[in-house]
Amino acid sequence: MTDASRSARPAGAQRDTGNATRNWRALCIAPAVAFFAAFWLLPMVRLLALPADKGWSTYFAVLTEANYLTSLLNTLVLSVGVTLLTLALGASVGIFMARARFVGRKVLLSLLTLPLSFPGVIIGFFFILLGGRQGLIASWSDDLGWGRWTFAYGLLGLFLAYLYFSLPRAIASYVAAAQAMDLALEEAARSLGASRWHIVRDVWFPELAPATLACGAIVFATAMGAFGTAFTLASKFEVLPITIYNEFTNYANFPLAAALSIALGLVTWAALALARRWGGEAVLGS
Repeated sequence: MTDASRSARPAGAQRDTGNATRNWRALCIAPAVAFFAAFWLLPMVRLLALPADKGWSTYFAVLTEANYLTSLLNTLVLSVGVTLLTLALGASVGIFMARARFVGRKVLLSLLTLPLSFPGVIIGFFFILLGGRQGLIASWSDDLGWGRWTFAYGLLGLFLAYLYFSLPRAIASYVAAAQAMDLALEEAARSLGASRWHIVRDVWFPELAPATLACGAIVFATAMGAFGTAFTLASKFEVLPITIYNEFTNYANFPLAAALSIALGLVTWAALALARRWGGEAVLGS
């Protein structure tokens, strides 16, 4: 056997090993690629192209037709309001729960975060039992001769239900963020004579900013796209997810439903993109 043949055999074996490795990797990744194409790429391409079947103006229906614009604005106002109040209450409760030590603290924290396990329909049903036509408040007010007071089916009911759904997530986020804060910075600020407000402004705000951005983006996106709670309660206040549902379910208007879905997706994507830009890895990790 010549030197050339002896050196060629290991090289050929290496090529065979390399080909086998590449084939094995391709075989492993093929199911993921197929799943991605079947359940994300193809539906997304179809969603983006569908409004064109009814004309390019369909893409802008959410801005040019008053009822769809109103639905979008209702959803935006509701989501922004819920996000702001959720962050304020979540930060207050979360920081307190992270720093306070008392009997039953863990039980209370578990109860505060319990609604995380409830689907939106169940939360909507809770508010119907409380503020619906046959709810507790309606029964009590009727017994007092004040008529049947209800709040579950309008803006107030949706707002409180969204808040109830979002607040546990914010509390859990702020508890974790507050526990990770550097207490030495607060002690240093106090030793330099900083007031309580200055400590909050100069120490707490910067340290909690990543958690606030991440939590705010998630709460806003969740409120924008929430369907179960809105489907249960939104009989007097139209929000965009319900409008989309009505268009493709009741009217079989798939191009318009797709256009409204694109508008909703762009708004939530923009909010998440801005939060990632400002919050960096903290938001990416959320």
